[in-house]
Amino acid sequence: MPELKDVLEDVQREVKKFGDDVGTLKTSMEKDLKAVRELAEKAGSDAAAGTQLKKDLENLSRGVEEKHTAIEAKVKEMMEKAQKEADAIIAIEKKLGRPGAGIGEQDNLLKHAIDFKRVAMSRRGELKTNTVLSPESVNLDEYKAYQAAFAMSLRREINQLSPDEQKAMMVGSDPDGGSLVPTQTSARIITKVYETSPLDELAYHENVSTDALEIAVDTDEAGAGWVGETEARPETSTPQVGVQRIPVHEIYAKPKATQQLLEDAGIDVEAWLAGKVGEKFARMRALAFISGNGIKKPRGILTYPAGSAGVRGTILQVASGNATLLTADGLVTMTFSIKDKYLANANWLMKRGTVGSVMLFKDLNGQYMWRPGLEAGKPSVLLGYNVRRADDMPTVGAGALPVAFGDFRAGYTVVDRLGIRVLRDPYSSKPFVEFYTRQRVGGDVVDFEAYALQVVSA
Repeated sequence: MPELKDVLEDVQREVKKFGDDVGTLKTSMEKDLKAVRELAEKAGSDAAAGTQLKKDLENLSRGVEEKHTAIEAKVKEMMEKAQKEADAIIAIEKKLGRPGAGIGEQDNLLKHAIDFKRVAMSRRGELKTNTVLSPESVNLDEYKAYQAAFAMSLRREINQLSPDEQKAMMVGSDPDGGSLVPTQTSARIITKVYETSPLDELAYHENVSTDALEIAVDTDEAGAGWVGETEARPETSTPQVGVQRIPVHEIYAKPKATQQLLEDAGIDVEAWLAGKVGEKFARMRALAFISGNGIKKPRGILTYPAGSAGVRGTILQVASGNATLLTADGLVTMTFSIKDKYLANANWLMKRGTVGSVMLFKDLNGQYMWRPGLEAGKPSVLLGYNVRRADDMPTVGAGALPVAFGDFRAGYTVVDRLGIRVLRDPYSSKPFVEFYTRQRVGGDVVDFEAYALQVVSA
């Protein structure tokens, strides 16, 4: 389907071509009329000056010129009207933030507005399984007004806002109390999580509007066998499908500031709050995805017992080959411990101190096994696979699990509950104003064959 801009340009080209054709016609007619006048003047000089023929030709010439002038004026009017309508339509497209407008900022704003409306509808019980939110269903002006009012609501109570600000705050009011955080603020918090937790970045993410995610588990196979031509065909086993449930858990933060600071502060209170809360949420999420026990928090990749042969609930542990240290042989063995289909997206996870030790390992030819990243932002490579630093991994020691290797997108799922909420409380701790902020997140291993762990042991 052609873009609106292209269609308008085609129309404008056709109108301009029409105008050019009219101008060319006028020029041609002027030349013809000039030739006719010259002939008439010559005939008049031979006969008599001011004859009727000369008057008729002058009248004809004047009439043709007047008509062409009118045509030019009409064409100019058409061009101006078409341009005005085109500008108006493009302005509407930009306001809606459609891709055809070519405005990245508007596209981003529209995305946040749609996400915010989805969260608000979910909290109010209005979001159905068949609900589809289109750009036309979102009021960008309403969302931008809520953003501005939300920032002011962090500084003072709702009843102290202007009538317009109070009206705008109704857009994001939560039926359970408090206000929904604009999605740009929520995105900043999540971005900070990605910066501090590589597993959060590497894992698969699911957004839910309920208190848990249920995933179908298919680890069984159908029964089959060889049979002769005339032998009986007894019933074979039917594969069974199970269900894994990943609940979401709550993280909360409750920073506070004095009312006077909020009123007089020369800083962006919303950004300050998002930064503080985001930093805390980041550390808590990162630690839980690595070593959380699943009780009131996500369950981490290190918390399952040793196992093998793809038994669910167990993770393969590969011995390092030394009672207290990592070895090059142990790392090489790890790369052959998981199935080939997981190797294409495999990564190493280890903390910074462990990385320093592994960088010194050499192969039989005396060459370092480690290959540092040669481009900015590119991870270093160990035995052909990217190395990601995870400071929540254990240090090297007897019986520890300091290294993980595998496809963590296939192996681990993070469940994000839609929305981050903040409740402003100026009463409970006067003269301080408290900002009760909460997020709900879950996480668990879903494919127990997708990665393996290195255990420090002989």
